[in-house]
Amino acid sequence: MDSDKRKIRNKHFSSREPGNRLSFILESVPEGSHLQFSQCHENLCPVDSLYIIADYFCIRFRKGQRENLMKRRQKRNQYIIKIAAVMLLMLLLWIAVFYRIIDSGDFLFSFCVNTRPIASEENGWNLILVNCNNYIPDDYEIELTELSNGEKVDSRIYPQLQEMFDDMRAEGLYPIVREGYRSAEEQEEIFAEKVQAYMNEGYFRSRAERMAEEWVAVPGTSEHQLGIAVDINADKERCENEDVYLWLAENAYKYGFILRYPQGKEDITGISYEPWHFRYVGVENAQIIYEKQICLEEFIENIR
Repeated sequence: MDSDKRKIRNKHFSSREPGNRLSFILESVPEGSHLQFSQCHENLCPVDSLYIIADYFCIRFRKGQRENLMKRRQKRNQYIIKIAAVMLLMLLLWIAVFYRIIDSGDFLFSFCVNTRPIASEENGWNLILVNCNNYIPDDYEIELTELSNGEKVDSRIYPQLQEMFDDMRAEGLYPIVREGYRSAEEQEEIFAEKVQAYMNEGYFRSRAERMAEEWVAVPGTSEHQLGIAVDINADKERCENEDVYLWLAENAYKYGFILRYPQGKEDITGISYEPWHFRYVGVENAQIIYEKQICLEEFIENIR
């Protein structure tokens, strides 16, 4: 009877996977007691005992392998984190240096000086196109006439400008030239003041310069430096700006002047709407521009 039980038990024991035989034996060890092979040796054959010992060391070996694998993974993750941190730090440093260079303006200025496009005079002095994409030629020369208030304009537009002002006064409007010719130094000062104003509001220099360009031309791209553009306002003691702007919008073309930066053309001119800024292009050209309701950039493009 005992031998039959032994055969049955040993058959059940041998049917287990090698990795589970030790667990089978451990079930017979009282809870809280230390594992002693002698406790479970009495009813086992020597082969079973060898299986148990082999399983025990196999489990210990596998446990050691798992621990080593976990340590290697932890060490690898630490290396990855360190490398990622260094790369992030380098990226932030590069961005900081890049924006420092951009904000200083030295890099862009040195680059643009050598690559900026020059405005062409092939269509005549009165149709020279100066904007953010076309710089005034370095050898551009003009002869100036000084007005009664000290402002100056190109002598070639003075007769038409004076005739237009005389006709406005005859109708009860009193215009004045608030801004005429500007030197490169004056334009630089005005632009710098606008940039500084935006920086005082908390903008970075690069952003402040882009915002300033919407209102003030970059030095070298201002029509005021040509002497053929004027900012016209009202003599506030006699009339209002709105009345002067309205008259000019409807009649300036008759004297060869156009509204240089009209409303709705900001994407083309690059400058916000300025109802006071008028540019001389000649009577015939001004009439075409007025009738077609286009800007100077569009007109120049059509005649090329």
